[in-house]
Amino acid sequence: MLKQRNVKFDWSETPIDWLPNEPFSSYFINEINLILPAGEFWFCRLYNKALPFVTDEKLKEDVRGFIKQEAMHARGHSSATEEYLAARGIKTERNQKLMKWLFDVVLDDKPFGKKVPALLERRWLLARLGLVATIEHMTCVLGMYALENKKWDEINADQVMLDLIRWHGAEEVEHRSVAFDLYKHLGGDYLSRYYLAAIVVPMIIGLWVDGAANIAGQDPRFAKKKPAVYKPWMWVEWFKASRKELLPNPLWLVLQQLPYFSPWYDPAKEGSTELAQAYLDQSPAAMAAGAIAANMKVAA
Repeated sequence: MLKQRNVKFDWSETPIDWLPNEPFSSYFINEINLILPAGEFWFCRLYNKALPFVTDEKLKEDVRGFIKQEAMHARGHSSATEEYLAARGIKTERNQKLMKWLFDVVLDDKPFGKKVPALLERRWLLARLGLVATIEHMTCVLGMYALENKKWDEINADQVMLDLIRWHGAEEVEHRSVAFDLYKHLGGDYLSRYYLAAIVVPMIIGLWVDGAANIAGQDPRFAKKKPAVYKPWMWVEWFKASRKELLPNPLWLVLQQLPYFSPWYDPAKEGSTELAQAYLDQSPAAMAAGAIAANMKVAA
């Protein structure tokens, strides 16, 4: 059973360069704190809308657990945005507004404020569930990358940020099958994976680079470069960082989507539950949350 871990993070000592002497990579990963909250709260709204159509009780329970975990992911990254990035003078509003527009306007139940015809409502719901299933394949890949990355430890990365990323990554691996199972359960077909991936992969990579460019460009160290998603400098720096094992290689990231196109695709085979659970058992934030929950249970 998937459970919600009510984690909290203390950002008071986390530096902007949470990867020591690696400002580009620090900003690049920091951008996920701005990308994720709006999307994950959208996941929750969408899955609550889908729940009444689920007839399998085990899947229904998994979906409820997924919703609780995604809501906590959104809160965790929101705390990093407000108590860490914004508190250190990083202007986050532009990136947050873009994500809010994407999920609250473009992908809303009423896209761009237009009511979807009744005959197409179920199809619009299914299309968006397909987007989530495709995104969740990528987040599982990224979760495994975070759990297996040793370089961050070698350079003494900030432990609080590292815990946020790995706790989140571990839960993405833990619940990696739910989105795909729900999509198939409600009628998602094989061919749709192709056009969904054609939307999701460039969308995520583009938003990530664009947002990272915006916050990095606020730093005097990068101001003269005027970072932007359309400028080669951002992409060159990403490749350089990947060679240092600080970021996933963008080409590698794209290639990791190939298993999703297989007719025999099984998300359970795309990650390691054991590795995820091993981290969750030692995560400082997850352990603290578990202790608080246990004490509350005893008190009750």
